[in-house]
Amino acid sequence: MRTGVLLVLACAALAACSKPEEKPQGRVIDCALAGADKFLPDCFVQDSRVGNQRFLTVRHKDGAFRRFEMVDDGRGVVAADGADAATARWSAEGVLEVTVAQDRYRFPARMKDDAPQP
Repeated sequence: MRTGVLLVLACAALAACSKPEEKPQGRVIDCALAGADKFLPDCFVQDSRVGNQRFLTVRHKDGAFRRFEMVDDGRGVVAADGADAATARWSAEGVLEVTVAQDRYRFPARMKDDAPQP
């Protein structure tokens, strides 16, 4: 009887520890990570707010992430965390391309009419 109870408890403990791989939540965006040439729909972006500040958290499939603060000065976003600065440029297709170190992201966005040109 005790062996059966221990076996059931051991199985329950193993099941509690092993979760199926969770898929990141958010909108899918194109990214080119670690210096890749080709953009792929491999990143997920989530919006959040802290007071009057608006943030975008971009999650990579491997669990890494980057956080950006949205700004109204024509740049679109700036790096909110980390030592590497973000560089943003508007593409001819109207997409905001952001580069941080070896990673590049494409955010579907619109430049505000009253924003200064970068």
